[in-house]
This record gives sequence, structure tokens and C-alpha cells, in this order.
Amino acid sequence: MLLAIDCGNTNTVFSIWDGEKFLCTLRTSTHHARTADAYFTWFSTLIQHYGIELDITDVIISTTVPRVVFNLRVFADRFFGCRPIVVGKPECLLPHAPKVDSGTIVGPDRLVNTAGAFDRHGGNLIVVDFGTATTFDVVSKDGSYIGGVIAPGVNLSLEALHMAAAALPHVDISKPQNVIGTNTVTCMQSGVFWGYVGLVREISARIKEERARPMKVVATGGLAPLFDQTADLFDAFEEDLTMHGLVVIHNYNKEHGPA
Repeated sequence: MLLAIDCGNTNTVFSIWDGEKFLCTLRTSTHHARTADAYFTWFSTLIQHYGIELDITDVIISTTVPRVVFNLRVFADRFFGCRPIVVGKPECLLPHAPKVDSGTIVGPDRLVNTAGAFDRHGGNLIVVDFGTATTFDVVSKDGSYIGGVIAPGVNLSLEALHMAAAALPHVDISKPQNVIGTNTVTCMQSGVFWGYVGLVREISARIKEERARPMKVVATGGLAPLFDQTADLFDAFEEDLTMHGLVVIHNYNKEHGPA
């Protein structure tokens, strides 16, 4: 079995792949000080709840929080007896190398999304990931990451409104029934929701224009289902794109890595 771990700025997700399907997906908040023992206590407790017979032989990690890597490595070594593959490290092979400016370090999350999206949809893609940041990953015809766009995340924008304007409350994002809000909460929700719809449409359109070719827009991330309610905003929605990308990269390393 493969344990795929995606550690983002807000949440860390663990998924168990049995070679054909994901048996379960577990989520916890990201905390750089969490020890290997603490990870295992949390992980094993939930695994018992699901009644899964564990036989983890491989671990792959993608993280945008470098400080968690050490404890996750210890977690994999101590409890599963394996050295994990860490996306973005020199020893981790990629199916298609990124084509960006020399010296640029591409975020592991973007490399993983690129691999997963290309495997499922082919090339000429725009992958929109609604995470702590809203990112646009441009995937070439041959499957390489060739650049993208980074915008503030939806919840980050709402939090900034609340923190910077004393009179504005903290609100949860949702699709408003009308564009024109009739109270403070619906005004904020409309501004953020339709503002991000406009952001996605405009950036995607400009990328397509700059690339001068048809491109498929694929959405993923926690808030993607909310924005997927808007007709014609995306060509596809992938709930498990990051985890699928980790499986793709793991399989590639198993096939092409050192014997």
C-alpha cells in the first residue's frame, strides 16, 4: 500500500492507495511542530475507526511547508520502515520536467497537480487550485508545467476584509442568491464569490489568448465545488487531483528510479 501525504499551509491530507483505489482520506490541520509520534497516534486512531488492515510499504510526500518534512520523514521511517519520496527534492523524478526560468523553484503542489491533471486530461491545461492561495498552473501539450498565476485565496480575502475593516464581520463564503446584497453579510459574500468568478474567467481567458490554442480548465481544491456551480467556468472538476498526482509521481519513480 502507498501512503500519499499532501501538506498544505492550512491542512495536511493523508490518503491510502491500495494499487487500484483510495481506501480512505484523512485530514488534519497543518502544524510544523507536530511530532512523528503525534502523527502516528492521530493516524492509527482513525485507521482503526475505518477498520483498515494496514500494510504500508511506500510513502510519498508533497508539502509547501518545509519545516514539516523532517517529522514526516521520521514518521514514515519509524512506523512503516521506508524512506519516503519527497516531491521537489532532487532524488524525486518527475514524468515531465518543468519549463520555467533558470533557478526558479516550482512549488511541489503545482508539480503534483500538473502530473495528475496531465495523466487524466492530457496537455494544454489550466489547473485552478482553490487552496490557501488560488493558483493557476499552465500545463503544456507534452505535460510540462510552464508557469502560472498566484492570487490570494478566497478565505484569505474574506479574512483580510474582516481584519482590515472594523465594521465588517467574519463570514463564510457561499454562492449568494442575488448579486446585489441587501445586508453586510450578503454584500461581502457576493463581492468575494462573483469577484473570484470574474478572476478565474479573466485569467483563464488571458492565458488562452497568450497561448493561442484551445485549453481545458480543470478545477481542484477545497472550494472548487462551490465555484463549479457557475456554468461554463470549468471544463472539469477533480476532487482528488493532488492525491492522484502523487500516485502518478510515485509510480514513475518506481519504474524509472534507482533499482
